[in-house]
Amino acid sequence: MSHAKFLAVMAKKLASADLSRRERQVLDALYRVGQATCAEVQRGMADPPSYSAVRTFLRILEEKKIVRHEQDGARYVYIPIVEKERASRSALRHVLSTFFAGSVTQAVSALLDEDSKNLSEDDWQRLSAIVEEARKEGS
Repeated sequence: MSHAKFLAVMAKKLASADLSRRERQVLDALYRVGQATCAEVQRGMADPPSYSAVRTFLRILEEKKIVRHEQDGARYVYIPIVEKERASRSALRHVLSTFFAGSVTQAVSALLDEDSKNLSEDDWQRLSAIVEEARKEGS
């Protein structure tokens, strides 16, 4: 299986997991540190829920096969199974479907409307190269 197909399969797996807002927050906190106990995940969250709620969200993420745990003495250390890049692609697909009716063109247009004044010539060249590569892969 090619790398692109593998990424697509994993992104679909994450998208089908249909993460709640709090599940995404827990996962984001876990990605920031790489691996963590429940208490460390909770400390890494802005406006965190209770310890038991974080523990519940971690258990749900385990059931969805997005994180796993290893036992370290009396505590569990949680580790993401799905790489951050794959998760971010899934989240982006969710934003596309929720706010832009699945339209990449509308999303890119909205981003460029916001940030085009802040892009350097190098940024524009990288974006052009990315678009050209995507065009070649899509043909």
